[in-house]
Amino acid sequence: MGNINVLAIGDIVGEPGREACRLFVPVLRREEGIDFVFANGENVAGGSGVTAQTAEELFASGIDVITSGDHIFKRRETLELLAREPRLLRPANFPPDTVGNGSFVWTDRARGVSIGVVNIVGRVFLAMADCPFRRIREEVDSIKAKTPIILVDFHAEATSEKIAMGWFLDGDISALVGTHTHVQTADECILPKGSAYITDLGMTGPFRSVLGRDIEPVLTRFVKQVPTRFEVATGDVRLSGVVIKIDDKTGKALSIKRVHKKVENK
Repeated sequence: MGNINVLAIGDIVGEPGREACRLFVPVLRREEGIDFVFANGENVAGGSGVTAQTAEELFASGIDVITSGDHIFKRRETLELLAREPRLLRPANFPPDTVGNGSFVWTDRARGVSIGVVNIVGRVFLAMADCPFRRIREEVDSIKAKTPIILVDFHAEATSEKIAMGWFLDGDISALVGTHTHVQTADECILPKGSAYITDLGMTGPFRSVLGRDIEPVLTRFVKQVPTRFEVATGDVRLSGVVIKIDDKTGKALSIKRVHKKVENK
């Protein structure tokens, strides 16, 4: 009986976030014996959206699958990218004829291990999508025919919706990680039936910011209620995420721990 070590990385914001991945994904692979890496990349291109170049940078850094969320279609070129790149996911509960895929099964042929990744988006305080609870069940049942190791990125605003989804899927998946709010939570745990859970992975990018954006324009928007342009900040760059150990035979999670890496002199 063997174990699989998975690194899940929180929302990557702009070039600073890509830099953190370039620096730390190889380091964490060595330090933690990581077998598989997935990351939320919907803010990787200039703070909003994904391009072919930025996706390739993430793959080159050692990320195996990129998940996304409500910003996935911010850039027109992403449509073509989703059509040809199965390792980039859009939420599975978008309408069924939407370009791209909501799940992917990655295979390590050397070890003979497959890992399923599912991306879904919440409905509370976000633009309306199909019911994530009904849709995720269909995806999980389909992947179970191929592998017991199933990872879910639930990109959602409301803490309650994420926690509810964790209980809804406990025992049927290996792990559910929340994304979208850019603030890492301290509630990582193994649920009673064996699924790892954390409400939000946090942000990978500039922490001297407001959720990755320059502080002053955001303050202007809040205080004066006038339109401002939000640029990606640059200071205090960090990587946030979790490392999850999974039994590769049963798909049950054995442990989950938060990871936090800071780029020096930033």
